[in-house]
Amino acid sequence: MQLDLNELTYFQRWQLAARPKTLPAAVAPVLVGAALAYAAGSFRPLAALAAFLGAVLIQIGTNFVNDVADFEKGADTPDRLGPTRVTENGLLTARQVWGGVAVTFGLAALTGIYLIAVTGWPVAVIGLASLLGGYIYTAGPWPLAYNGLGDLGVMIFFGFVAVCGTAYVTAGFLPGSAWLAAVGVGALITNILVVNNIRDIESDRKAGRRNIPVVFGRAAGETELVIWFVVAYLVPPVMLLIGSISGWGLLPLLSIPLAVRLVNYVKRTDGFALNKGLAQMAQLALVYSALFAVGIALGA
Repeated sequence: MQLDLNELTYFQRWQLAARPKTLPAAVAPVLVGAALAYAAGSFRPLAALAAFLGAVLIQIGTNFVNDVADFEKGADTPDRLGPTRVTENGLLTARQVWGGVAVTFGLAALTGIYLIAVTGWPVAVIGLASLLGGYIYTAGPWPLAYNGLGDLGVMIFFGFVAVCGTAYVTAGFLPGSAWLAAVGVGALITNILVVNNIRDIESDRKAGRRNIPVVFGRAAGETELVIWFVVAYLVPPVMLLIGSISGWGLLPLLSIPLAVRLVNYVKRTDGFALNKGLAQMAQLALVYSALFAVGIALGA
């Protein structure tokens, strides 16, 4: 059924801007980080909840920034293949969306204040870095997504910052195993962006974005997709070999068939149909991370 944009309520317009299907990318690192804290013998439930809320709010705020910043840069056009953008379609004004950015980032900062109170000032660095990352991905004088650094930014902020940051605020210290676990989670969340980039090769090229599919072609993007999958699924066995997790930590390997099916789907699909692959990639990242979290906790 065709979405009638004119019939959307005010709340539905903001819901569209928030892009709920992307939120697994915010939840996945928190699950693994919290499980690492539990396995380390120090788990603070309220801190874990605050980390969860902060991550979701930053993700929503980042989606708002992406929506309005791409519109202001002229990157969003009527022939784009991705989900509906509220600013480009006139559902919300740019001023309203920037206001939404301020509100969501402000609420995220409030969760950060609580975490600073219970964990210490190093959390301020984590929080400020996360907020800055959400802004500079598509906005600012040198946006990462337009300068070939989008993939690296996702790995840093959704992998290392999110997993290690959650483990730190939940445990009160940083378990050494968090660094390697962050690579696996970050790799799968980076693949959400890779699928997005494969879908948008032509529109990204016209908008001046630089990424692997735009610069080197679709085949290179598909190869990147496979490489990140290999990295993600090598992490649990490596952690088992070095004694960071028990055999339960191999539970994420149960999701390999989903990854294989997704690679095949992306390779044979073009255009708007890749939006389905994008949603499936976000779901896979959440399944992998949930299995990883359960395995880490059971191994404790």
